[in-house]
Amino acid sequence: MIGISKLYCGTVEASDPLRYGRNSRELPSHLLQFSQDKRPVVVWNVGRRCNLHCVHCYSHSNDVAYENELTRDEAVHMIDDLAAFGAPVLLFSGGEPLMRPDILDLIHYARSKGLRAVLSTNGTLITPEMATELKQCGLSYVGVSLDGLEETNDRFRGVKGAYRLALEGMRNCRAAGIKVGLRFTMNRRNAMDIGGIFDLLIAEDVPRVCFYHLVYAGRGSKLMEEDLDHTETRAAVDLIMNRTKQAHDAGIPLEVLTVDNHCDGPYLYLRLLKEDPTRAADVLSLLEMNGGNSSGIGIGCISWDGAVHADQFWRHHTFGNVRERPFSDIWMDRTDPLMDRLKERKPHLTGRCAQCRFLGICNGNFRVRAEAALNDLWAPDPACYLTDEEIGI
Repeated sequence: MIGISKLYCGTVEASDPLRYGRNSRELPSHLLQFSQDKRPVVVWNVGRRCNLHCVHCYSHSNDVAYENELTRDEAVHMIDDLAAFGAPVLLFSGGEPLMRPDILDLIHYARSKGLRAVLSTNGTLITPEMATELKQCGLSYVGVSLDGLEETNDRFRGVKGAYRLALEGMRNCRAAGIKVGLRFTMNRRNAMDIGGIFDLLIAEDVPRVCFYHLVYAGRGSKLMEEDLDHTETRAAVDLIMNRTKQAHDAGIPLEVLTVDNHCDGPYLYLRLLKEDPTRAADVLSLLEMNGGNSSGIGIGCISWDGAVHADQFWRHHTFGNVRERPFSDIWMDRTDPLMDRLKERKPHLTGRCAQCRFLGICNGNFRVRAEAALNDLWAPDPACYLTDEEIGI
């Protein structure tokens, strides 16, 4: 996760996370990515069912009833363990999490245990009444997935009217006093809408947006050939930086992040070296604190059936199940060779990654993407768009 507004627009300084000792229990949410202890933000897929049919869905969700999901009692035990372990955030995801009948109760319980609770949703089920109840649960943030403007989004998400319902859901959150943001997965089907998304954010007074790079998992594997190429990716990231800067210069403090491609950090740094070398040095310090890709370290996933994964895209490998062992035990157990190597991956990387001068601030980028595209877990991530010259080869 690369904070474009934090880094490029200077809304965070290198001294900011240091004031809190870089401890995840003490850091404000906007500084969590710079924590030193790297207690994992945990994505919990509360259920697999979804009322949409998105072409890039990593969980292959459909609008059908699924079996073997964690019961309420099992979920409570899991939440107790996460709280004791010091996980700073529990992100309720799906499928569509609002289709789980006891979701409000579980959010409220997580908050009662001191966890920050975040919701990742398609937004279509957030009525004014639901928004009020989410606010009463103490929800910290709602991220609504919107993958383009109306025609693009509805085609991408497989249901006509999904865009309008998601927009209403965001408006209802804002009216209820909940911070809301937008989540956008970039690919060739929707990259032309990135500028329009910025216009929408400003028009709707939505304060935050995350632009996700495509990960080849679930139904997203079929989109591999429709991923942006390196030139297209650079153009998209440049546009995101330009529009973020324009908004900040106009007094609109949008919080803008890119996700799932950590070479965005070095790319931003190299751009700043030309534009503002003093700021570039501060940004390099922040990128070093960020530490790059954190799958199996600072981000983890618990599936609907209790299986524990390195992140929400890595469903073909599980380290254990919270029905059998606490998440905290599973996460700290390095007897699984993959968990051990993910936690200290640099010696295992090959090719350009092993030679890259930015390895310390990228950490090898997305291993699951290299595995999906090249059938080699430790090969360079094919989505890295930096040139050999830029990375010091």
